[in-house]
Amino acid sequence: MAVRGTPSWLGDQNAATALRLLLDHGPLSRNGVGELSGLSRPTAAQMVVRLEDKGLIEVVGEESVGRGPSAALYDVRNDLAYGIAVNVDQEAVRSVLVDAKGIAHPVAHEAVSGLPAHRSAARDVARAVLAACESAGVDLSAIRHVGVGVPSSVDPRSDELSSVRALPGWSRRSIRHQLEEALGCEVLVDNDVNLAAVAERRAAGLLPDSTFALLWIGYGIGLAVDVAGSVLRGASGGAGEIGNLPVPRGVFDPETEADDLEGLLGASALDRIGHEAGWGEHTFERVLAGEPLPERVLEVYAPRLAQSVIPVLGVVDPSSVILGGPVGRAGGGRLAELTWRAIRDHTRWDPTVQVTRVEEDAVLAGARHTLRDRIRETLLAHAVGSDQDRSRVIADKLRDIR
Repeated sequence: MAVRGTPSWLGDQNAATALRLLLDHGPLSRNGVGELSGLSRPTAAQMVVRLEDKGLIEVVGEESVGRGPSAALYDVRNDLAYGIAVNVDQEAVRSVLVDAKGIAHPVAHEAVSGLPAHRSAARDVARAVLAACESAGVDLSAIRHVGVGVPSSVDPRSDELSSVRALPGWSRRSIRHQLEEALGCEVLVDNDVNLAAVAERRAAGLLPDSTFALLWIGYGIGLAVDVAGSVLRGASGGAGEIGNLPVPRGVFDPETEADDLEGLLGASALDRIGHEAGWGEHTFERVLAGEPLPERVLEVYAPRLAQSVIPVLGVVDPSSVILGGPVGRAGGGRLAELTWRAIRDHTRWDPTVQVTRVEEDAVLAGARHTLRDRIRETLLAHAVGSDQDRSRVIADKLRDIR
């Protein structure tokens, strides 16, 4: 890296400014870079030349500038650094290629039943990375980062998962270190609901300083709290692990036998409610298949859901509560309305309760957003000469792991 304050350092900083503009706005001419940066045309030209010399940008077309010759349009090369986003849950392992521009790539999907009998974190993620690369037609050597969403909290101090109940064959200890050693590149591991909240922030059009609570309702129940764009993870990474909270007796459903919120709202509880409401034996399976929940199930389920929301309101007081996960989707706007009514009937809080606006796999989407930001950081680091290339080792290791 150049010494701070020297002409070389200033040139690198200007080059990074130009790169950010190209990442944010797409193809630009040298004049376009100058106008957006507020710098002179000669300086903008130097910025572009510097990025060309570093191999970070390329000419992608021309722009008409009136009677004079056309101006070259430059854009960031999209083949320098990729990431792979992975979502591992009880049903499947899904993965997708991520690039700096946010281009949509095909999602690779493998059912859990199709995975090897002797699973491990390294095997599951290696297979997912290979599948995503194959689906997108990208060589492994360009993969710089991998982001993995898991149904568990991740302790940033000990690098340990709180639970591997939904991850057969996985070890709880040193999870990120395990994966980085096996794959040979940077790996980010995060709780699935936290990643879903990242996607929610990008999709919902929320005010920058707003606070929302995402209640994820699937096999169990989880929570993520976003305060002005930052997801609260807690000292041990366990913020939002509300499934084990004890059920307050006699609030909404005094007859329930559930000991904790997962027992009150999880898949087995929904099956029982559906059966008692005459909707069949396998309510949760029907939810996973995309069927909406009927009114008679929602009327029983919504007061229970409100019971899990009220402690969140008392501690965080978010402006909105968002219902996500397969059950949140299946309940739709009617579940949100009934939950809000139950909250208003028993408390003084009046939050907005709404259904997730993320149409795709929310966990995978959150991992994609996180990796895209990380890839941009990698490219910007290269622009100022501080990039460290670790991508060459990944292709040598993955095929042997799977």
